[in-house]
Amino acid sequence: MLGKALFLFLVFNLIFILADPAAGLGRVSAYNILFPGRSRLPYGDHPERAYNVSVLNLDAMFASHEIAAGTKPASEFRVLLIGDSSTWGWLLKPADTLAGQINRARLTTADGRTVRAYNLGYPIMSLAKDVLILDRAMRAAWQPDAVVWLVTLESFPADKQLFHPLLQNNPAPTRDLIARYGLKLDPNDPQFVTPSLLDRTIIGRRRDLADLARLQLYGVMWAATGIDQDYPADYEPAAIDLDPDDAFHGHKPPAFGDADLAFDALAAGVRAAGKTPLLIVNEPILRSNGRNSDIRYNFFYPRWAYDQYRAAMIAQATAQGWNYIDAWDLLPMSEFTNSAVHYTPAGAKLLADRLADAVTQLGKISTP
Repeated sequence: MLGKALFLFLVFNLIFILADPAAGLGRVSAYNILFPGRSRLPYGDHPERAYNVSVLNLDAMFASHEIAAGTKPASEFRVLLIGDSSTWGWLLKPADTLAGQINRARLTTADGRTVRAYNLGYPIMSLAKDVLILDRAMRAAWQPDAVVWLVTLESFPADKQLFHPLLQNNPAPTRDLIARYGLKLDPNDPQFVTPSLLDRTIIGRRRDLADLARLQLYGVMWAATGIDQDYPADYEPAAIDLDPDDAFHGHKPPAFGDADLAFDALAAGVRAAGKTPLLIVNEPILRSNGRNSDIRYNFFYPRWAYDQYRAAMIAQATAQGWNYIDAWDLLPMSEFTNSAVHYTPAGAKLLADRLADAVTQLGKISTP
């Protein structure tokens, strides 16, 4: 009996390895069927309080999102928002995020379509991560009419592009991006996760399978409460008094080298959008007036580095003919929460108001 059980166990694991059903399981979702799709891609550090869990399965991430709910209404001007945790909405309820504020404004295009923003931001900064999400979204059957891509300098360093776990754990689609868009990334980079034979068994994939199951189970609480992240009663506010350090990712003034910032990834995102109008936004940052604020704007950025980045962004946007808005100094210090790039609800509204005209103008480029 023990031998038969062991034999069956080995057979099941062999079938599991060959069939790789975990990939297909990501497309099986109770979201948008039994309970509403999520307002943002699933991400959660404290699942038991956030009713959310981070998964690295791209199909499961998108299947849980409200954008996968069904056919786009003819009256909808569909806008995809791409970016980092500030776009995702750290510490913000879904209605208070940038996407939520845009939707609350009930904008309409010149031809009468109603603007509907979909939040495809995802925490941790990396332009290559943004391109992966945008490329997947553009190749789905969701028919976006426009894309708004929010960026900041911390997403640009070449050494950060493959830092994101989403890229590391999805080597095949990431290598496909490298090949199709000529990204200056190594397809054999050791950061890519290459599962061993044992890792591909049922036991080896048990964490991935459990996370997929938990994502479905948390949908019940998401539907009941609308909570999708942990909202602590207190948090440490963004630093105002700063260290007297003028280095940025190991670079010192006066300048970056040409290969130090991933403008190739930004260009790849523009190509991924194809004929769909795309607006690039340099997102607001906190500008400290505290100690050593003459050296650094905030925790992330020494002044020299950020100023050169802004100049390079303007030069690139002008040379390439990109739609570009530089909103870096839009928000006062009071409208940031626990980070120099995370906004309050009022801050997100100010940004939504700033982008409103530009978003509706994209409707003149897009065709229904």
